[in-house]
Amino acid sequence: MKLTVDAFRAWPNKRITLMGMSGVGKTRLANLLRRRNWFHYSGDYRIGTRYLDEPILDHIKQQAMQIPFLRDLLHSDSIYIRNNITIDNLQPVSSFLGKLGDPERGGLGLREFKRRQELHRQAEIAAMKDVPEFIRKAQEIYGYRHFVNDAGGSVCELDDSEVLPVLDRNTLLLYIRATEQDEQELIRRAEADPKPLYYRESFLDEQLEIYLHEHGLPYVALMDPDDFVRWMFPRLFHSRIPRYASIADRYGYVVTTEELEEVSDEAGFLSLVETALGRRGS
Repeated sequence: MKLTVDAFRAWPNKRITLMGMSGVGKTRLANLLRRRNWFHYSGDYRIGTRYLDEPILDHIKQQAMQIPFLRDLLHSDSIYIRNNITIDNLQPVSSFLGKLGDPERGGLGLREFKRRQELHRQAEIAAMKDVPEFIRKAQEIYGYRHFVNDAGGSVCELDDSEVLPVLDRNTLLLYIRATEQDEQELIRRAEADPKPLYYRESFLDEQLEIYLHEHGLPYVALMDPDDFVRWMFPRLFHSRIPRYASIADRYGYVVTTEELEEVSDEAGFLSLVETALGRRGS
């Protein structure tokens, strides 16, 4: 959605999609806006509570069934298991994605890893296509004036022909680009605490071949799962930058993490969006 500064100011029910790598400040900003009559739609929360809820529970139950005490309780219906996913606690989604590598070190085999990756991809596509319906619900049911879509870091990798047009028709797309300094900090954090990530299958296949060759490993089951994530993150990060830039160039606008860091309230955010619109219009 392309708007002039004047049109944005006059827009009575503002709807914005935040894009960018995990860690650039999307959720911090969405939480800030939520206090000021903005509905916070979290793509990852929708994925976990709607589209991956059953696969996540199946995964947890499968782990529990390996413990005799819990297996007996589950068989006798003495206990039940449910997810407790919140916008601020998406650990079950991350745990379900898992890491590729040695099963003795918590890794997944390549076939199972790819199966979960594809389930996540389909779930994220569905969650983004739900945005128009949640815009309606936010206003008609919950009474929110504005809407912010906190999109997952992998939204640029979905390669679905409908997702971006849907978001563009219904929201203003804002890409939060990491500065060079913040980029290095994001990479440092990922190396210190490697978390499961989504990879496009073609990118995964390409990089996996390189990793195995560089480390002299004949197959995936010998890989250290955490080491592979650390090795992959900078490559994934840099592969996403041109994808985000292309989306922003076609559909939206760009602000930097440095600019976003200065935002402490709704007025500051709206002013920043106007600055981004002005840059694009000049």
